[in-house]
Amino acid sequence: MGIMERFVPPAVSRRRFLQATAATGAAATLLSERSQPASQAQPATAAGGGKTVITKNICHQCPARCGIDVYTTDGRVHAIYGNTDHPIANGKLCPKGPLGTYILYDPDRFKGPMKRTNPKKGRNEDPKFVPISWDEALQTVADRLNALRDRGESHRFALIYGRGWGASCAGLLGTFGKLYGSPNVPIGHSSMCSDGSIKARQATDGNGSYNAHDYRNCNYLLLFGCGFLEAFRPYNNVMQMWGYMRTKSPKTRVTAVDVHMNTTLAASDRALLIKPGTDGALALAIAHYILVNGLWDRKFVGDFKDGVNRFKAGQTVEPDSFEERWVKGLVEWWNIELKDRTPKWASEVTTILERDIVATAHEFGTTRPAMAIFERGAHAHSNGILNGMAIHSLNALVGSLFAKGGMMYQMGVPYGPMPANADEYLDDYAKSGPWKQYPRIDLKGHPDGYLLANNMLQEVGPNSLAGKPYKLDTIMFYQNNAVWTAPNGQQWEEALKELFVIDTSPFPGETAMMADLILPDHTYLERLQDAPTYPFEGWPMTQLRVPAIRPLYDTKYFGDVIIEIGKRIKGPMGDYYKALKDSENVLRHLAKGFEANPGDNGVKDFESWKEKGVWYKKPYLWQQRDGEFYEWDGRDYNRRMTPEEVKAKLLKTPSGKFEFRSGWLEAHADWIASKTGRDKAKLMFPHWEEPKHPGGGDLYMVTPKVALHAEGRGGNIPMAISLLQPVMGGRDQVYIEIHPETARKRGIRDGDLCRIKSEVGTITGRVRYFEGVRPDTLVFPMEHGHWAMGRWAKGRAPGHSGEVTVNQSDRISGQCNYYSTKVTIERIA
Repeated sequence: MGIMERFVPPAVSRRRFLQATAATGAAATLLSERSQPASQAQPATAAGGGKTVITKNICHQCPARCGIDVYTTDGRVHAIYGNTDHPIANGKLCPKGPLGTYILYDPDRFKGPMKRTNPKKGRNEDPKFVPISWDEALQTVADRLNALRDRGESHRFALIYGRGWGASCAGLLGTFGKLYGSPNVPIGHSSMCSDGSIKARQATDGNGSYNAHDYRNCNYLLLFGCGFLEAFRPYNNVMQMWGYMRTKSPKTRVTAVDVHMNTTLAASDRALLIKPGTDGALALAIAHYILVNGLWDRKFVGDFKDGVNRFKAGQTVEPDSFEERWVKGLVEWWNIELKDRTPKWASEVTTILERDIVATAHEFGTTRPAMAIFERGAHAHSNGILNGMAIHSLNALVGSLFAKGGMMYQMGVPYGPMPANADEYLDDYAKSGPWKQYPRIDLKGHPDGYLLANNMLQEVGPNSLAGKPYKLDTIMFYQNNAVWTAPNGQQWEEALKELFVIDTSPFPGETAMMADLILPDHTYLERLQDAPTYPFEGWPMTQLRVPAIRPLYDTKYFGDVIIEIGKRIKGPMGDYYKALKDSENVLRHLAKGFEANPGDNGVKDFESWKEKGVWYKKPYLWQQRDGEFYEWDGRDYNRRMTPEEVKAKLLKTPSGKFEFRSGWLEAHADWIASKTGRDKAKLMFPHWEEPKHPGGGDLYMVTPKVALHAEGRGGNIPMAISLLQPVMGGRDQVYIEIHPETARKRGIRDGDLCRIKSEVGTITGRVRYFEGVRPDTLVFPMEHGHWAMGRWAKGRAPGHSGEVTVNQSDRISGQCNYYSTKVTIERIA
């Protein structure tokens, strides 16, 4: 028997299937009935002669959370379309949306729980998994956790999660950690996602979140490294809005900034190829131009008391001469930083022509409404939070915050209470046990680590390996494959060799290859799961995944796995999870909140939520207009808000204003200065700082997302592989984009096999000449290079970019600096 046959059992035996399903047969029957309401039955549209049933679900290919209609005939899913009644999808899907059937019917899926029998771990080690029952699997985890708790070592258990969907899965994890007693339950993936953008907003407008956007009414977009037409969230709706914005009158004009020509830049009015890590310099120059030329929004920002513009290049301004409205520290920012940040200066830093900087600044400053949007291309650097603050400050200067055609923040969902109150189930150990003295393994929130970060997932593996501040014992993963996605994942491989590893993925990924226990989740077409929207248009919305079919194999929804483990923990914690009962009971209680807050589509309880697949309630409740903030009164934005209300609900900074001088950063100035070496007099302002580029090479390496990237779930889908890199023509691999001039200087021909090196590793891959990439930069999507994941994913070129990416992070935001490593490239003879 080969490794794949051992790793992925080809089928569940009849005897085991009957054993596994005997206890759940009745529940599965009810689930099948719930997922196939008679009102949705239609004539057959697929072979087999049975009726076709349409089930409401939520796409899982990216964070967008588009509503989907799943077509099932004779018990088999055969089509997926956008839900016409879902505000994000509007009956449409992106290129990867219909590929859910490939995930559901992936032949390499795990068929049930398994345990490792080979104690050796490594890339070339066969785990020699053997099937076990769910009872044995869950009890194995519970016994291990109970033993750690008995020894006063519960802090040595960590639970890592990636894309958390809602209250019935990731929403359960914080309570689990509180009741069990571990600072490491949970640790999220946000530092390896986009915490840089979140922290930049927290520093300036007080909201540690992603923006929602009113694209429909926007007239100018300035895009910094966000892959707007490749992977920006919500991707499907973004494409719909692009079509609207570019055909309405007046047409929304677009300037896009990136390091290579991509779909977004090609479709924009102006494309600016910027030197990696210098986006903040460009933003500072645009701010400088807006102020010098008097283009700021005076009703939001304020004005000179005598109406005479005193912002002159290179000259300071008397602070008392300017009367601020909804901003704080503008003149100080000008005096300490902006006065010298001319377009000419920025041209030298960014390598963008001065005339293009001036044209962009003039258009952005004179077109209303306008938005500046940024993501990892701008903030995944050592100076990332400063870049993000500078870019977001442009939105304040032109008055786009909470304005029509501008940006806002997502409202929460009025869920009902959980079935039980966790605070009533805390024992003495949970309240004051020895685990309280230990910091998190990633040193998040620790003065010697990352005091202001939300998460530091990239540090978990390396810290445990080094015993800093201690070694973990047991680690569990949900929707996370950090051993592959983390920079310098080689350290994770070594760390996991020492730990008891529990993986819950439905697929044989790299983490699973290192696992001691496999507790496979359902795929998303088999789950009952809530999914509140990511920031969209501001008004609250939450979706529900309804299973299209019974689970194909002996898998279990992660939310129920957590509840079942919780029931087996000794003491009152076990009683709490018995009170929760199961994930469906949790969802039914959450839906009770809709009774007092029915959705615009009539959803008022669990059954109607299940039928429609989505609850939402318009409009967004607040709007800033001409420098005044208004609240919706049931008919329009008529009720003027007080400054205190604005501070509590919208601009949540210490001053209740947009802060060019960040009170949040200023409160931690001593720590920031000691850890970063920044000047205490200016560290709280958006300012220019040269980024640090580790790696030891002479070329920047950038690994952007592409349209077919499915957050780690597309690597084993042949259709996604064949269409992944349409510009470069890749069919069975990803090509490394290299400028012809750069390649010829190194004796590299188009299509050559090359070696990429940094100080942490080496990978190989084939290059493709592309004049649309900067001469100092290599570009290739982070998608391939798997050494597991399934038959189509394994061994696909090029090697994984993480193996040559140095583990460096922004010390303030904790953002992993994916795009900062410099490498060398050479032809392999």
